[in-house]
Amino acid sequence: MFGPQSLGTGSSNDEGDDSPEIATLRRRISYLPTPTSAQPRRLPMTTEGFPPFISAQLNYLIHHFPLPLKMEQAWSGSKNYPAIFDRFTLCVPYCLDYIKWDVIYNAEFPLCPPDFVFGAEDENFRPTRVMTTIYGGDKGQEWNYKDPAKLCSLIQELRDEYTLYQRRKVGEVDDDRLKFEISTILSREGIEMRLTTGLDKIEEVKFSVPLLDININRMVPGCPWRHLQKIHLQVVYPISRKYSLIPSKPRLKLVSTPELKALFSVDDVKLPSWVDGMCMAEYLPHLEHTLQGQIIEAVSSVDARRQFIEGLGTVFGRPIEADPIFCRKATILTASGVFAFLVHFHIPAQFPKHQPALVLQSSQHFNLQGAPIQSSLITEYPWSPRWEPLQMAERIFDFLVDESLNFKRYCTES
Repeated sequence: MFGPQSLGTGSSNDEGDDSPEIATLRRRISYLPTPTSAQPRRLPMTTEGFPPFISAQLNYLIHHFPLPLKMEQAWSGSKNYPAIFDRFTLCVPYCLDYIKWDVIYNAEFPLCPPDFVFGAEDENFRPTRVMTTIYGGDKGQEWNYKDPAKLCSLIQELRDEYTLYQRRKVGEVDDDRLKFEISTILSREGIEMRLTTGLDKIEEVKFSVPLLDININRMVPGCPWRHLQKIHLQVVYPISRKYSLIPSKPRLKLVSTPELKALFSVDDVKLPSWVDGMCMAEYLPHLEHTLQGQIIEAVSSVDARRQFIEGLGTVFGRPIEADPIFCRKATILTASGVFAFLVHFHIPAQFPKHQPALVLQSSQHFNLQGAPIQSSLITEYPWSPRWEPLQMAERIFDFLVDESLNFKRYCTES
């Protein structure tokens, strides 16, 4: 088992060789605030305050709906039980945005299915087929408040109906260029579209185009993602009521699920240029080819970061904390003489092209608020992406031999 190496005093790869100061710190290290490894995302929805039958349906909805939902607010509609929530605003993902639906239960009449109030912009959305079924149409499909899966299936059916409703609205738009674009991409599975009013009350159509028919979750062993990670291209077309020889270019933006940033950030992707006269069917294959190569590179970068952390263990001693999945963070405990301190490594997704940022944290000096004194972010030190991981760690060690003296002086003066 590796022990921390004391700067300037030689390497120690046996915990039994630790100095008394380091050994004491190892026993007390649990109270020090260090970076945590990657954790699953906390759900923004809660079932507290709801009666049991609504709470059971919400719990099922939270854990089984294929997309991440949000609850904006909850309130009571009962005069007799004002402390019990029986209605809430549900934010449902659609076309890279959220649509808001008020879900109206009646806590005093649990046998009744919930009512829905849709947004003002969707006043013509009337999912008659779904509501007729739920309110006692087809036998076996009617509402059963004891079935926790009923709300989840109802929301999914309503979202499917909403998708068809928006597709009909877009299809009715009198814009030849838009009709042509739709005809070229409708064969792609999972495309969503929405007619909206943008700035200056200009109507526009937003497309959400799923990219890459690959399962990114399976590419990262042990990943904590609960939902399938996706990358979409958002395409926004302003509606043109006049003929134009060269139609205006659409607005393009890559959007990914938030959790994917731990592996790969779409913000770092440079979109291919949109050539005049181009259509989406021509644009998408080149974009997907570029994306697939960058994602494969990002996955391989995880192994490079893991080897770097292993190199840190060889030079500094076993890290006291490290991100075991994406290898984006690591913390080591070391010392310069009797001055013991932590080094936090923040390893970028573009490693080794971009070097880690370091933060030093004293284990012996605290500010007036009682928090350990830390250095500012350190990004200037010897680095080459061509070095082997062990050499990277050794050069950082050499850099910290001198930098630790400066940090100790800073802590003492603070």
